[in-house]
Amino acid sequence: MDDGNPAMRLVHLLRAVTVEFDLLGAEFAAREGLHPTDVRALIHLLDAARDGVRATPGWLGERLRLNSAGTTALVDRLERLGLVRRDRDTTDRRRVLLRVEEKAVELGWAFFGPVIGEVVTAAADFEPEELETVRRFLASVLDSTGRARSA
Repeated sequence: MDDGNPAMRLVHLLRAVTVEFDLLGAEFAAREGLHPTDVRALIHLLDAARDGVRATPGWLGERLRLNSAGTTALVDRLERLGLVRRDRDTTDRRRVLLRVEEKAVELGWAFFGPVIGEVVTAAADFEPEELETVRRFLASVLDSTGRARSA
């Protein structure tokens, strides 16, 4: 691997950022008595809420690559901890929707808020066009890693 290659330097930086975020997630999970999968589930559910996605247990299980029993155990655990609730879908009463409770949002902000603040501060040093380029690059990387994983 050629570290002089600009693309490879980006790969190495992405890996380093990924490791740092993974360590932060593990630290948060340990502090709150959660499993790392619990944290990933909460992130998926928060993203779904932000994007207007109606998150069901099946939807969550697909994203986490869990079977039905594993997903049920995960949701049961998060519900017992007061972090997630199950609601009946008002348009299809047979369907259950998952919602993140305010307690989970508050815990997340208390822990990750300073990190998010630092990233926002770092982004302020870039022009909007530069940030759009970074956004497009990261979206492309996300798509490509998904394709590579599926292959």
